[in-house]
Amino acid sequence: MRFQLPSGGSTELIPGDLIGRTSVAALSIDDPRVSEAHALVSLRGGELHLLSLRRLVAVDGKPVSAVKLRAGLVIALADGVELRVEAVMLPGSLPALEAPGLGRRLLGSVASLRAGPPLALAGRYEPGADAHLWLTDSEWRLQQRGQPARPVGPCDAFRVGEVEVTLIEVPISAAGQAPTRQEGGVRSPLRIVAQFDTVHIHRDDRPPLVLSGRGARIVSELVTFGGPVSWQVLAAEVWPDHPEPSVLRHRLDVNLARLRSRLRGADVRADLVRSDGAGQVELLLYDGDAVEDRT
Repeated sequence: MRFQLPSGGSTELIPGDLIGRTSVAALSIDDPRVSEAHALVSLRGGELHLLSLRRLVAVDGKPVSAVKLRAGLVIALADGVELRVEAVMLPGSLPALEAPGLGRRLLGSVASLRAGPPLALAGRYEPGADAHLWLTDSEWRLQQRGQPARPVGPCDAFRVGEVEVTLIEVPISAAGQAPTRQEGGVRSPLRIVAQFDTVHIHRDDRPPLVLSGRGARIVSELVTFGGPVSWQVLAAEVWPDHPEPSVLRHRLDVNLARLRSRLRGADVRADLVRSDGAGQVELLLYDGDAVEDRT
């Protein structure tokens, strides 16, 4: 999709892109009235939506938490800070990179890769990265450290450090939010009470599971966001000292693995905290599940 900015310029965003004041946002807006993590572009049911995160957005003067995007729509992030939707494009497929440890990550028009470990992908040009990818009018171009730029296409693979990375095409039907399907048959609904440093998960048929530490922080942040959020934004909220992206990714992966292990050990479905393979993390709720945000 393409937004017209308050400055009069334009920018294109893809599903999973963040809008906010933070420097890691795909659309970073330097204005104190805009939250660090303000809104997120999301693909749901084959349509593009804008989801509010820390603050509501407004359409026609009315605050909303989500809005379907269409050309001509004007969205106010704050008084005097408006974005106009210039175009919404839904191709049959979207470009993505796939690699061990990275999963499947959708691409914008520019990307930078650092070998790590772990392998790190940024949706912008970063000087000193081990590899850069960018889209021209007719093809994708790849430039690896010390090598000339060359064209690449779907199914082409290249190495960044010790990791093989493949450029792929993801069908639009598989690029959005996956359908919710409960594992392992019928279970009682969950009632999740998030209190920032602790989270209580109640079930009708079992004692409550009490989470603390980083696991509770991760769940509480996902409750507060109220929808899918990029791993970079989630990790920066849990570890606000803002270390290097590769360190943030490692910390998040380790703590997500510990959290899911804790959930499985207590017979709570491990997909409660879900990563979609495209760089987004969310709290996955089924019919009957309830959330209380006491953060």
